[in-house]
Amino acid sequence: MRVVSGIQPTGKPHLGNYLGAIRNYVKLQDEAQAAGGTCCIFLADLHAISLPHDPAELHSATLEMVATLVACGLDPAKTVLFNQAQVPAHAELQWLLMGTARMGWLNRMTQWKDKAGKNREGQSVALFGYPVLQAADVLLYQATHVPVGEDQKQHLELARDIAQKFNNDFASDEKPVFTLPDPFIPESAARIMSLRDGSKKMSKSDPSDMSRISLTDDADTMAQKVKKAKTDPEPLPGEVAGLEGRPEALNLVTIYAALGETTPEAVLAEHGGQGFGQFKPALAEKLVEVLAPIRNRFVELNDDREELDAILARGAAQAREMGRPTLDAAYTALGLVRG
Repeated sequence: MRVVSGIQPTGKPHLGNYLGAIRNYVKLQDEAQAAGGTCCIFLADLHAISLPHDPAELHSATLEMVATLVACGLDPAKTVLFNQAQVPAHAELQWLLMGTARMGWLNRMTQWKDKAGKNREGQSVALFGYPVLQAADVLLYQATHVPVGEDQKQHLELARDIAQKFNNDFASDEKPVFTLPDPFIPESAARIMSLRDGSKKMSKSDPSDMSRISLTDDADTMAQKVKKAKTDPEPLPGEVAGLEGRPEALNLVTIYAALGETTPEAVLAEHGGQGFGQFKPALAEKLVEVLAPIRNRFVELNDDREELDAILARGAAQAREMGRPTLDAAYTALGLVRG
């Protein structure tokens, strides 16, 4: 079992990142270790430069994300935690795979269409080739399990297509260069929506800070954001079916359930019939209970930049060693002569 996943170090991590991905990283590291496997989590700083960015902010955000992941329970002693820029094999393998990837495949990527908008000619080549780097990210380590959300399944399918074509073109059936990675969508991964619009995902890029709970928010800030979260005038129903057509109410119930590691049905069994004047304080209390220890640990870690650098350096050394056999095999399969 080899788990590989990446997270972009842009913006401040929020509740959606924690409940949708980070908390599951912590569970996966333990599962992988118990199965005698490996869990690799990387900061996707090479991906971050595909869009306009501030170099100083990217550097700072990378270290902050390391502090966040460790504060949330990711253990560098159990997980290979690193950033892409310290492992040149990611960029090397991306280039080697560029000869296999096809323009038509990349043109069909939904996220390319969304991010490029109408100004495709004005976008960077890196943004267009972003999915090939994603393929390199997981293929380099012979990943077997790749945690993905619904919005990333298409990219993992592309990685499988690239791996399959490369193996067909340059390797034998008995000795393929790449393992075809399988998507892993944890059952406990919660889809958390904006506090201002229940139809949109909670996002770092939303201009309104009131749309999200940041993992660095203090207790008062969390309570204020929950208090001002958009809702409707109806009380909570007794059953989940009663939340249909009420996206904001559904979102708050989903958050409460995810924080308590229970189900929306159980939440409504306890809080059904209550108005939001009663439910919101209960939700704020639950948020503080779960997130306050994470915030406190984050503040402590974020002040120790030497330790954060050391965590990344150790992880990168491990990742370079893990990825070397695959990179060497890819060069050899392509007939490239290296010194």
